[in-house]
Amino acid sequence: MSFLTRAAASEIRPITRFIIVLAMLAIGVPSTPAEQQLSVSFQVPKNDLAKAQALAGQLAALSPKVDPKEATLLAECAYATADRLRRQYQMFGTPIFNNFLVFHGFRKRGYCYQWTADLLVTLDALTLKTLELHWGEAYAGTWRENNCLVITAKGHPFDSGMILDAWRHFGHLHWHLVHSDEDRYFENTKWAERVRAQAASKSARADRHVAFQARVAPRGKAGD
Repeated sequence: MSFLTRAAASEIRPITRFIIVLAMLAIGVPSTPAEQQLSVSFQVPKNDLAKAQALAGQLAALSPKVDPKEATLLAECAYATADRLRRQYQMFGTPIFNNFLVFHGFRKRGYCYQWTADLLVTLDALTLKTLELHWGEAYAGTWRENNCLVITAKGHPFDSGMILDAWRHFGHLHWHLVHSDEDRYFENTKWAERVRAQAASKSARADRHVAFQARVAPRGKAGD
């Protein structure tokens, strides 16, 4: 083979590889394996990394059918969201004093049901397949009412789930099983539906750029 022939062949090989890559893209061959689709990462504070890993382990232990990657995704998202909301709400003083600030207009948000609503909407966006999100409340309709998010394995009962609560701990995420809490929590599916509907309504208005008021949910809950 002459020098010119060898040079031409060396030029053809990269072109051939390029054409093959284009063909793979054209027929829809995925560039990454399906198992890498849950590789989203969140900015978890360094002090919370170990706690997020522990939460992921406990969520995965709720059922053998729970995907460990989903458990990790949820745990990291929950800790990152709590950190963001804590700064966004500008938490100050005790949880009760922070409620006082919200009530008198010195803070825009920070009630326990607002913590729960924002966590619910954010975690809903993960479109989990093996874990489910529930709205939990204790002492509903009284001044002692507290709301929290409860995570269960898909199809499992509310009482078998894990409570995620940041309001009672001044914006720092804490978690434990429902049955281990000192208070008795019950599921409120209707309120969860209202929160989700309100979030969907806001998203639709943002997409359509239409300004209108839709009172999907009441303005507040008792006890806050």
